[in-house]
Amino acid sequence: MASIFTRIVNGEIPSYKVAENEHCYAFLDISPLAEGHTLVIPKKEVDYLFDLDDELYVELQLFAKKVAKALKKAVPCKRVGVAVLGMEVPHAHIHLVPLQSEMDMDFRKEKCSLTPERFAEIAHKIAQEYQK
Repeated sequence: MASIFTRIVNGEIPSYKVAENEHCYAFLDISPLAEGHTLVIPKKEVDYLFDLDDELYVELQLFAKKVAKALKKAVPCKRVGVAVLGMEVPHAHIHLVPLQSEMDMDFRKEKCSLTPERFAEIAHKIAQEYQK
């Protein structure tokens, strides 16, 4: 069975997409640590980031860099934190989290609760910056 992320890429499950190219997809995390918390994934389903072939690994990292720059412009923050945990979904993914302090990157803390309208607004802002 396909991972939840593959189902998102295939349009079977809705997402708040912020960016996409031929090989990668970025969308808002629905249980965010902060407003703008974005997941960046390869469209190809591979369980572990370091099992990606070199070409796709580099493509994903460059895509994540561009998304992170757009995220920082769209969501005021000091930095965009990067985390690769990969334990909860068997599909390689990178977390991009807007940070005001290092404590904002604590995955044990309570997640933000946002309305669908707020998710859509944030996704739109990031997507606009990405396309510039």
